[in-house]
Amino acid sequence: MFNKTGILRMITLRALLSILLVLNLAACGFKLRGQVSELPFERIYIRAPAGMTIGSDLERVITTHTQARVVKKIEKSDAVVQIVHAIREKRILSLSEGGRVREFELIYRVAARLLDSHNTELAPLQEIRLTRILPYLDAQELAKAAEEEMLYKDMQKDAVQQILRQITAVTLG
Repeated sequence: MFNKTGILRMITLRALLSILLVLNLAACGFKLRGQVSELPFERIYIRAPAGMTIGSDLERVITTHTQARVVKKIEKSDAVVQIVHAIREKRILSLSEGGRVREFELIYRVAARLLDSHNTELAPLQEIRLTRILPYLDAQELAKAAEEEMLYKDMQKDAVQQILRQITAVTLG
């Protein structure tokens, strides 16, 4: 069927095609989700309302995945990420014939903008809206409450990634 030369050619061709594919992906700027590019600012101040964990999540991702530093004083910053609000909502999506809830729609909305240290807007206020569907059964109330919390945390992670991509897209004039 195949001789040794034919098998070697096929392996070489596959390896060459794999290398070309990787080079093409790298050349077009492709990055795996979760990988953060370098930010156009060296020092960033994060302003988030008290009690919202999105500010600390954003700080953690910036600190661990970029060269930028999160500073504690606005005067020492090159940019300010202002989280205006982060709202969790829950809507009934569907009911059973008996009138019991079968599905909820979980909604997480975050509004953020980018300012310089003198409150001049570098990027306008943008709202990120994320949704997830939560199937629901009365018999699994405790498990569904834990699943709901996990889904909200997942949406918050997604929102942090989107905010970072928006910061990365800012070009300084």
